[in-house]
Amino acid sequence: MKGRILPRAELFDMPKTVHGGQAWKMDGIEDYSHNLNPFGPPPELAEIIASCIDDIGHYPDDSSAELKEVISKTFNVSTDCITIGAGSSDIIRNVPNTFFKPGDRVVLNRPSFAEYAQQCRIVGAEIVWNDLLPENDFRIDLDTLMYNVDDVKALYICNPNNPTGRVEPRDKIVSIVRECEERGVLVFLDETLLELVPGYMDITLSGMVDRFSNLVVASSLTKSFAIPGIRIGFAFSNADIISEMDKVRMTWNVGQIEQTVAKVLISDHMDYVDHAASVMAVESEVMNSSLRDIGFPAGNVSDSFFYFNSLESLGMDGDTFKRKMLNHGIMIRDCASFGEDFKGYVRYSVKDRERNCKFIAAVDSVING
Repeated sequence: MKGRILPRAELFDMPKTVHGGQAWKMDGIEDYSHNLNPFGPPPELAEIIASCIDDIGHYPDDSSAELKEVISKTFNVSTDCITIGAGSSDIIRNVPNTFFKPGDRVVLNRPSFAEYAQQCRIVGAEIVWNDLLPENDFRIDLDTLMYNVDDVKALYICNPNNPTGRVEPRDKIVSIVRECEERGVLVFLDETLLELVPGYMDITLSGMVDRFSNLVVASSLTKSFAIPGIRIGFAFSNADIISEMDKVRMTWNVGQIEQTVAKVLISDHMDYVDHAASVMAVESEVMNSSLRDIGFPAGNVSDSFFYFNSLESLGMDGDTFKRKMLNHGIMIRDCASFGEDFKGYVRYSVKDRERNCKFIAAVDSVING
C-alpha cells in the first residue's frame, strides 16, 4: 500500500469544533442548547423563498449588489464597507485567510465561540488566551486584556459573548478598538447575537467601521430570524479591509435564494426581530426568578437571552445535567467543549412563557425530584 497523503502540519490532531443546536435529530426534544429567535422563522419565509425559484436557473450575483444596498440603508454603512458571507462562519473563516500567516499571534477570550480558534489554527496562527473569570462575572477586564494584546496580529471579541451571554457596552469596546489601532492590531468584533438584545443600536459598532483602520464587525441573520439552514452573514469594515477580504471570498458563496431572502427580511421584517428581543427580555426575568426559587443556581438576569451557569452548588457536571434534562424532553448545552474549566457549566436559552415553564418544571424534577 502506498504512503498516506498527509495534511499540513497545522491540521495534525485538530478535532472538529462542537456546536449546539442538535435536537432536530431527536424526536420530541425541545432545544434550549442553541441561541436562536424562539419564535422561529417569520411566517412569510416560505412565500419569500417561492418567489425566487425562477432565479436559480442562473448563477447568483457574485457581488450581492442588491443585498448590499439594502444592508447599507438599514445599517447606515457604505456598500463598499460590506462583504457578504454564507453565514457569519464564512466571515470568520475569511478573516484569517486574508490577514494571518503561520506564527502570527492572535488573542482570543476564553470561553468564547470555538470557530475563532479553529480557523486561526488552520492557517497556522498561535492562540494567546485571555481568560474571562467568574470573579469578574466573565466580563472583559481591560487591564488584563491589553496586557495580553502585546505584539499580536489580532484580537477577537464576541458581543454578546458566546457562551457567557455577557454584553459589553459600546464605550468599552470602542476604547479597546482605539488602543488596538494604536498598536496596529486588527479587532474582529462578532455581533451575530446582538440584534436579539433590546437597545442593540446603542451597543453596535457596525455604523462606526469607517472611523477605524482596524475594525471588522460580523453579523448574521441566523440567530435573529432563526434560519440556520439558510446561510446568510455579512461583515462591516473600512473599504480597504473589505477589498482584501473579497479576494479570498469563495466565488458565488451566497446563492440567489439566500440573497433574496436576506433582502426581504432586512428591508421589511426587522420589527420581527425587535419584537422577539422585547419578549425575551421580559421572559428572561421571569425565568431567572423562577429558577432561583426552585434552588437552581441561575445567577443574575442575563445581559442577553441565554444563560451560562455553574452547577457546582448542585454537585453535578454539565454532561450529567444534560442527560437528565433529555429524559424530560429538554436539550441544554453541556459547556465542556469550551475548555476543561467549564465541564461544570451549562448554557440554555430563553423562549416564550409556555416553553419556559416546561423548562423550569424539568429543572425542578432533575434537582428536586
